[in-house]
Amino acid sequence: MSSSPSESEPLIRQLWRAHHWFRAALTAAFETQEDGPTISAAHVTLLSQLPSAGASIAELARRLGVSAPTAHQWVHELVALDVVTVEKDPRSARSKLVRLTAAGARRRSETMEMLAGLETALAERIGTDTVIALRAALEEPWGSPVSAAAALPDRSVE
Repeated sequence: MSSSPSESEPLIRQLWRAHHWFRAALTAAFETQEDGPTISAAHVTLLSQLPSAGASIAELARRLGVSAPTAHQWVHELVALDVVTVEKDPRSARSKLVRLTAAGARRRSETMEMLAGLETALAERIGTDTVIALRAALEEPWGSPVSAAAALPDRSVE
């Protein structure tokens, strides 16, 4: 029998722990490689949110839930490692676009292979059906966070 959401650990904490598991495993896998730059957990997180077409630092900050100065620092650390470049955005004279370099694209390809391997390892630990069900639940459209918040009971003090 499962407990109600109010009696169990919040789902957000469990999702964060799962994210941390993948990030820590990926970082550990990078540390065992002798080729290429050392990529930190923060860098792994940023690269996981960088679209193939590139993104502005402000967009990356929003995706990551960090301040623009923090995203800026991580981007420039990755520039120094020759993983990303910062270029003029052809759509906006005021904006710059963060894009993968050739080395960064190779690193992303390696990362995707590692993530597939980690997903296989997870399936061996918790069961293939569980991983398939987890993926299916996460791929469902959740709707707007604003609409979910609006559906909460009114907690205003009368």
